[in-house]
Amino acid sequence: MLILVFKKRMAAKRKKTKPIRRTTKGKNANYRSTKSGAGMTAKGRKRYNRKNKSNLKAPVTGKPKKGSKPAKRRKSFCARSKGWKGERGKAARRRWKC
Repeated sequence: MLILVFKKRMAAKRKKTKPIRRTTKGKNANYRSTKSGAGMTAKGRKRYNRKNKSNLKAPVTGKPKKGSKPAKRRKSFCARSKGWKGERGKAARRRWKC
């Protein structure tokens, strides 16, 4: 009973994100198509960050130095997304070079 009350309080405190349109075509595209690597476009990230006071960053697509911050971000993303089996997830992992 006590756990249930605690969970309800935590759910109420959690920050709710404001969604943006999930468009992949046209000049207002916020997301990339699966052919171009899935994920968000720069414009989409900017719009999301502005709306949610967030700090989304672009994927690490280059070749970072070993042990650098971008290398650690890539390693972390690849570990988190290992179980992604969908078309968009696979495309995103390819873009990150996992």
